[in-house]
Amino acid sequence: MVRFSVVIPAFNEEKYLPRLLDSIETARARYAGGRASIEVIVADNASSDATAEVAAARGCRVARVQKRVIAAARNGGARAAQGEILAFVDADTVRIHPDTFDVIDALISTGRFVGGSTGVEPERWSAGLRVTWAVFLPVVWLTKLDTGVVFCRRGDFEAVGGYDESRPVAEDVAFLLALRRLGRRRGQRLVRARRVKAVASTRKFDQFGEWHYLGMMPRFALQFLLGRPGAREMLDRYWYRPTR
Repeated sequence: MVRFSVVIPAFNEEKYLPRLLDSIETARARYAGGRASIEVIVADNASSDATAEVAAARGCRVARVQKRVIAAARNGGARAAQGEILAFVDADTVRIHPDTFDVIDALISTGRFVGGSTGVEPERWSAGLRVTWAVFLPVVWLTKLDTGVVFCRRGDFEAVGGYDESRPVAEDVAFLLALRRLGRRRGQRLVRARRVKAVASTRKFDQFGEWHYLGMMPRFALQFLLGRPGAREMLDRYWYRPTR
């Protein structure tokens, strides 16, 4: 029986995917429930490189998703999943923690949590990264909304309707908020599995600059809220047409 389905949305990630898959394989081997109870699904979001071939060669199941929206890729992978627990992780993640599956399984098995996330730490530090982290960390503490490996029961994923495909960005935040609402009705809450943080890629900081997040994100939010044409161009350049 499949206990975990790891869903990896991916667009042109042939360069970064192998290192993530290596770390998932290590965590599968460490899992007390057995390696075979964890499947890995790469949701290939209309890649033009060898992402699908790399995934298939590593023994992953490949779900083809043509709609170029990150939420659609996550949902497409989830539709192909057979596991009781869904775990979503971005393809450029450097690595997940070796104990990820044991810790998530223990948390879900208590029945106290509707889902949650592991959180992340960056693959490197700089002054800009430290300040960015310091600005956003209190928001994470207060809301319990985090990134890294995001997990929940498959039934609860279906109950909230999965990821909102009308959202080109922030679909992950909306999803966790929907899970929180579902959990509150049952006396459950979101959890941050901080002991098994994933290591996040800093390639956006490499490409756009060490301080870009503090300047670019407020400008994008304002343009997006005002419906300015520049918001779409910025969105595409940052999330959907990045230089690989």
